[in-house]
Amino acid sequence: MNFHGTSVRQKALTLLRGGARNADVARQLGVPPGTVSYWLHMDRAKRGECPGKQAPGCPRCDSRDLDRAAYSYLLGLYLGDGHISHYSTHRVPNLMITCAEDRPGLMDACEQAMRAVFPGNAVCRVRRTGCRNVKVYSKHLVCLFPQHGPGKKHERRIVLEAWQQQIVDEHPWAFIRGLIHSDGCRITNWTTRLVGGVPKRYEYPRYFFSNKSDDIRQLFTDALDKVGVEWTTLARSGHPFNISVARRASVGLMDAHVGPKH
Repeated sequence: MNFHGTSVRQKALTLLRGGARNADVARQLGVPPGTVSYWLHMDRAKRGECPGKQAPGCPRCDSRDLDRAAYSYLLGLYLGDGHISHYSTHRVPNLMITCAEDRPGLMDACEQAMRAVFPGNAVCRVRRTGCRNVKVYSKHLVCLFPQHGPGKKHERRIVLEAWQQQIVDEHPWAFIRGLIHSDGCRITNWTTRLVGGVPKRYEYPRYFFSNKSDDIRQLFTDALDKVGVEWTTLARSGHPFNISVARRASVGLMDAHVGPKH
Protein backbone atom coordinates (compact mmCIF):
# COMPACT_ATOMS: atom_id res chain seq x y z
CA MET A 1 0.00 0.00 0.00
CA ASN A 2 1.39 3.40 -0.98
CA PHE A 3 0.04 6.12 1.32
CA HIS A 4 1.81 9.03 -0.38
CA GLY A 5 1.68 8.09 -4.04
CA THR A 6 4.41 7.01 -6.43
CA SER A 7 4.98 10.54 -7.72
CA VAL A 8 5.66 11.89 -4.21
CA ARG A 9 8.06 9.05 -3.47
CA GLN A 10 9.90 9.53 -6.76
CA LYS A 11 10.21 13.27 -6.18
CA ALA A 12 11.61 12.58 -2.70
CA LEU A 13 14.18 10.13 -4.10
CA THR A 14 15.22 12.62 -6.76
CA LEU A 15 15.87 15.23 -4.08
CA LEU A 16 17.67 12.74 -1.83
CA ARG A 17 19.91 11.50 -4.64
CA GLY A 18 20.77 15.13 -5.29
CA GLY A 19 22.10 15.48 -1.76
CA ALA A 20 19.09 16.99 0.03
CA ARG A 21 18.75 16.27 3.73
CA ASN A 22 16.02 13.88 4.90
CA ALA A 23 14.46 16.52 7.16
CA ASP A 24 14.35 19.10 4.36
CA VAL A 25 12.70 16.65 1.97
CA ALA A 26 10.15 15.63 4.60
CA ARG A 27 9.31 19.27 5.31
CA GLN A 28 9.06 20.21 1.64
CA LEU A 29 6.80 17.32 0.67
CA GLY A 30 4.81 17.05 3.91
CA VAL A 31 5.91 13.46 4.51
CA PRO A 32 6.90 12.01 7.93
CA PRO A 33 10.72 11.95 8.38
CA GLY A 34 10.63 8.24 9.14
CA THR A 35 8.94 7.55 5.82
CA VAL A 36 11.60 9.55 3.97
CA SER A 37 14.33 7.59 5.78
CA TYR A 38 12.61 4.34 4.83
CA TRP A 39 12.37 5.34 1.16
CA LEU A 40 16.05 6.31 1.11
CA HIS A 41 17.10 3.05 2.75
CA MET A 42 15.07 0.92 0.35
CA ASP A 43 16.41 2.89 -2.63
CA ARG A 44 20.00 2.36 -1.50
CA ALA A 45 19.38 -1.33 -0.87
CA LYS A 46 17.84 -1.73 -4.35
CA ARG A 47 20.94 -0.14 -5.87
CA GLY A 48 23.29 -2.29 -3.74
CA GLU A 49 24.73 0.61 -1.78
CA CYS A 50 24.22 -1.03 1.63
CA PRO A 51 25.12 -4.72 1.02
CA GLY A 52 24.69 -7.07 3.92
CA LYS A 53 23.28 -4.40 6.22
CA GLN A 54 20.22 -5.80 7.92
CA ALA A 55 18.42 -4.75 11.06
CA PRO A 56 18.90 -7.26 13.90
CA GLY A 57 16.09 -9.72 14.37
CA CYS A 58 13.34 -9.55 16.99
CA PRO A 59 14.10 -10.84 20.52
CA ARG A 60 10.71 -12.53 20.59
CA CYS A 61 10.51 -13.84 17.01
CA ASP A 62 14.19 -14.58 16.35
CA SER A 63 15.60 -15.05 19.88
CA ARG A 64 17.94 -12.07 19.46
CA ASP A 65 19.69 -10.91 22.61
CA LEU A 66 17.81 -8.13 24.39
CA ASP A 67 19.29 -5.38 26.56
CA ARG A 68 17.02 -6.21 29.46
CA ALA A 69 17.82 -3.18 31.65
CA ALA A 70 17.20 -0.80 28.75
CA TYR A 71 13.97 -2.63 27.93
CA SER A 72 12.74 -2.37 31.54
CA TYR A 73 13.30 1.41 31.42
CA LEU A 74 11.66 1.75 28.01
CA LEU A 75 8.69 -0.33 29.18
CA GLY A 76 8.18 2.14 32.04
CA LEU A 77 8.30 5.06 29.62
CA TYR A 78 5.84 3.33 27.29
CA LEU A 79 3.32 2.56 30.05
CA GLY A 80 3.46 6.20 31.15
CA ASP A 81 3.73 8.43 28.10
CA GLY A 82 4.18 5.98 25.25
CA HIS A 83 2.00 5.31 22.23
CA ILE A 84 2.36 2.95 19.27
CA SER A 85 1.09 4.21 15.93
CA HIS A 86 0.17 1.29 13.70
CA TYR A 87 -0.17 0.75 9.97
CA SER A 88 -3.21 2.98 9.61
CA THR A 89 -1.00 6.08 9.62
CA HIS A 90 2.54 4.83 8.99
CA ARG A 91 4.18 2.31 6.68
CA VAL A 92 6.16 0.92 9.65
CA PRO A 93 4.75 1.09 13.21
CA ASN A 94 6.49 3.51 15.55
CA LEU A 95 6.79 3.83 19.29
CA MET A 96 6.50 7.46 20.37
CA ILE A 97 7.49 8.84 23.78
CA THR A 98 6.50 12.46 24.39
CA CYS A 99 9.15 14.46 26.31
CA ALA A 100 8.91 18.07 27.50
CA GLU A 101 11.18 20.46 25.63
CA ASP A 102 12.95 21.42 28.88
CA ARG A 103 13.96 17.79 29.62
CA PRO A 104 16.96 17.19 27.31
CA GLY A 105 18.38 14.57 29.68
CA LEU A 106 15.15 12.61 29.49
CA MET A 107 15.17 12.76 25.69
CA ASP A 108 18.76 11.50 25.62
CA ALA A 109 17.97 8.63 28.02
CA CYS A 110 14.87 7.69 26.02
CA GLU A 111 16.77 7.68 22.72
CA GLN A 112 19.62 5.63 24.20
CA ALA A 113 17.14 3.04 25.49
CA MET A 114 15.41 2.83 22.11
CA ARG A 115 18.72 2.31 20.31
CA ALA A 116 19.75 -0.37 22.83
CA VAL A 117 16.46 -2.27 22.53
CA PHE A 118 16.15 -1.80 18.75
CA PRO A 119 19.73 -1.68 17.42
CA GLY A 120 19.77 -0.81 13.75
CA ASN A 121 16.25 0.63 13.66
CA ALA A 122 15.46 4.25 12.82
CA VAL A 123 15.18 6.58 15.84
CA CYS A 124 14.30 10.27 15.54
CA ARG A 125 13.03 13.29 17.45
CA VAL A 126 10.06 15.23 16.12
CA ARG A 127 9.53 18.77 17.39
CA ARG A 128 6.09 19.70 18.64
CA THR A 129 4.84 22.76 20.53
CA GLY A 130 6.49 22.62 23.95
CA CYS A 131 7.72 19.06 23.53
CA ARG A 132 9.47 16.56 21.31
CA ASN A 133 8.35 13.09 20.34
CA VAL A 134 11.17 10.56 20.49
CA LYS A 135 10.30 7.77 18.04
CA VAL A 136 11.61 4.39 16.98
CA TYR A 137 10.32 2.52 13.93
CA SER A 138 10.06 -1.28 13.92
CA LYS A 139 7.74 -3.95 12.58
CA HIS A 140 8.22 -5.84 15.88
CA LEU A 141 6.98 -3.20 18.32
CA VAL A 142 3.86 -5.17 19.22
CA CYS A 143 6.03 -8.24 19.85
CA LEU A 144 7.87 -6.35 22.59
CA PHE A 145 4.93 -4.25 23.79
CA PRO A 146 1.93 -6.61 23.73
CA GLN A 147 0.02 -4.14 25.93
CA HIS A 148 -0.66 -2.13 22.75
CA GLY A 149 -4.33 -2.04 21.85
CA PRO A 150 -7.24 0.21 20.89
CA GLY A 151 -8.30 2.96 23.24
CA LYS A 152 -6.61 4.57 26.22
CA LYS A 153 -4.50 2.47 28.57
CA HIS A 154 -6.62 3.28 31.62
CA GLU A 155 -9.71 2.03 29.81
CA ARG A 156 -8.39 -1.50 29.25
CA ARG A 157 -6.52 -4.16 31.20
CA ILE A 158 -2.73 -3.76 31.37
CA VAL A 159 -1.03 -6.98 32.41
CA LEU A 160 2.62 -7.89 31.88
CA GLU A 161 3.39 -11.18 30.22
CA ALA A 162 5.54 -13.65 32.16
CA TRP A 163 8.73 -12.79 30.25
CA GLN A 164 8.15 -9.07 30.83
CA GLN A 165 7.56 -9.59 34.54
CA GLN A 166 10.79 -11.55 34.76
CA ILE A 167 12.70 -8.63 33.23
CA VAL A 168 11.03 -6.12 35.57
CA ASP A 169 11.88 -8.35 38.54
CA GLU A 170 15.52 -8.43 37.39
CA HIS A 171 15.68 -4.65 36.79
CA PRO A 172 13.04 -3.05 39.03
CA TRP A 173 14.89 0.26 39.38
CA ALA A 174 15.09 0.73 35.62
CA PHE A 175 11.32 0.12 35.42
CA ILE A 176 10.61 2.54 38.28
CA ARG A 177 12.86 5.16 36.69
CA GLY A 178 10.99 4.84 33.38
CA LEU A 179 7.62 5.29 35.09
CA ILE A 180 8.83 8.30 37.10
CA HIS A 181 10.45 9.86 34.01
CA SER A 182 7.14 9.54 32.19
CA ASP A 183 4.33 10.13 34.68
CA GLY A 184 6.20 11.07 37.84
CA CYS A 185 8.17 13.88 39.41
CA ARG A 186 10.32 14.87 42.37
CA ILE A 187 9.12 17.98 44.17
CA THR A 188 9.90 19.89 47.35
CA ASN A 189 6.98 20.12 49.76
CA TRP A 190 6.83 22.46 52.73
CA THR A 191 4.94 22.84 55.94
CA THR A 192 5.26 24.85 59.15
CA ARG A 193 6.13 23.69 62.64
CA LEU A 194 6.11 25.47 65.96
CA VAL A 195 9.63 25.71 67.36
CA GLY A 196 9.73 27.48 70.72
CA GLY A 197 6.31 28.85 69.99
CA VAL A 198 7.45 30.34 66.69
CA PRO A 199 6.24 28.90 63.36
CA LYS A 200 9.12 27.86 61.12
CA ARG A 201 9.05 26.66 57.54
CA TYR A 202 10.10 23.03 57.00
CA GLU A 203 10.87 21.67 53.53
CA TYR A 204 11.15 18.05 52.46
CA PRO A 205 11.45 16.22 49.12
CA ARG A 206 8.77 13.90 47.81
CA TYR A 207 8.22 11.74 44.73
CA PHE A 208 4.86 11.53 42.98
CA PHE A 209 3.58 9.12 40.35
CA SER A 210 0.21 9.85 38.75
CA ASN A 211 -1.65 7.58 36.36
CA LYS A 212 -5.35 6.87 35.81
CA SER A 213 -4.76 3.17 35.16
CA ASP A 214 -5.27 1.02 38.26
CA ASP A 215 -3.15 -1.69 36.63
CA ILE A 216 -0.20 0.60 35.86
CA ARG A 217 -0.25 2.07 39.39
CA GLN A 218 -0.25 -1.50 40.73
CA LEU A 219 2.78 -2.38 38.60
CA PHE A 220 4.53 0.71 39.98
CA THR A 221 3.77 -0.03 43.63
CA ASP A 222 4.68 -3.72 43.20
CA ALA A 223 8.09 -2.62 41.94
CA LEU A 224 8.45 -0.19 44.87
CA ASP A 225 7.65 -3.01 47.29
CA LYS A 226 10.31 -5.16 45.68
CA VAL A 227 13.06 -2.60 46.30
CA GLY A 228 11.90 -1.64 49.79
CA VAL A 229 10.41 1.79 49.07
CA GLU A 230 7.48 2.80 51.29
CA TRP A 231 4.61 4.54 49.54
CA THR A 232 1.10 5.83 50.14
CA THR A 233 -1.90 6.56 47.94
CA LEU A 234 -2.84 10.23 47.82
CA ALA A 235 -6.45 10.64 46.72
CA ARG A 236 -7.53 13.95 45.22
CA SER A 237 -11.19 14.77 44.57
CA GLY A 238 -11.95 11.17 45.49
CA HIS A 239 -9.66 9.74 42.79
CA PRO A 240 -6.72 7.56 43.95
CA PHE A 241 -4.55 8.41 40.94
CA ASN A 242 -1.46 9.57 42.87
CA ILE A 243 1.24 7.49 44.54
CA SER A 244 3.44 9.39 47.02
CA VAL A 245 6.89 8.51 48.36
CA ALA A 246 7.75 10.86 51.21
CA ARG A 247 9.56 8.95 53.98
CA ARG A 248 13.16 10.08 54.25
CA ALA A 249 14.75 6.65 53.80
CA SER A 250 12.57 5.85 50.79
CA VAL A 251 13.22 9.24 49.19
CA GLY A 252 16.93 8.56 49.68
CA LEU A 253 16.59 5.28 47.79
CA MET A 254 14.70 7.01 45.00
CA ASP A 255 17.33 9.76 44.80
CA ALA A 256 20.10 7.16 44.54
CA HIS A 257 18.43 5.15 41.77
CA VAL A 258 16.03 7.53 39.98
CA GLY A 259 16.57 11.21 40.68
CA PRO A 260 14.60 14.12 39.23
CA LYS A 261 13.86 14.48 35.54
CA HIS A 262 16.17 16.87 33.73
